[in-house]
Amino acid sequence: MKRIELGIVALSHSMTQSHNYAVVLGERRGQRRLPIVIGSFEAQAIAVAMEKMVPNRPLTHDLFKNTLDTFGVQLREVVINNLLDGIFYSRLICVKNGEMFEIDSRTSDAIAMAVRFECPIYTYDFILEAAGVVLDEGEEEGGRRPVPTTATPMDSQPLERLSSQELTERLQNVLDAEDYESAAKIRDELKRREKN
Repeated sequence: MKRIELGIVALSHSMTQSHNYAVVLGERRGQRRLPIVIGSFEAQAIAVAMEKMVPNRPLTHDLFKNTLDTFGVQLREVVINNLLDGIFYSRLICVKNGEMFEIDSRTSDAIAMAVRFECPIYTYDFILEAAGVVLDEGEEEGGRRPVPTTATPMDSQPLERLSSQELTERLQNVLDAEDYESAAKIRDELKRREKN
């Protein structure tokens, strides 16, 4: 079976399931997208790694990566290898001392690990045929969005109204509080200002 490489296109609230998020994977060389519903914890773990944030204490996926690194195990790639009854199945393809082995994984965890190891994500055509959607020509390609967050007392004032200094201070506060979803939102606002 031919493998198809995917990249993360978007991360957002799921439109179909409340309290869940969706990670959208897209073909590197094609127009098909693969939306996968994931939990809020996994969405946060993916967002933290995508934004290159360093939490005060390691998150579960960081701990797992640190453990693999300590014991000389390298994650080579992630393969989304099956779809049964609407559930995606994945394998972590690892290498240690030249020996390759596979580890069964939930797809959301596999993606969180792939982002941390900066390794490719693959799937098969039959999975994209069954669960993929084709990007319309008018839709925006390539961009990704951070995980949206709900308002908390800390961010009751819109970020656009705060100065860069206030945003930087707020970013440090939310990182200290381990609120990584809010941190991603603040960091995106700071990046937007840098571009302008």
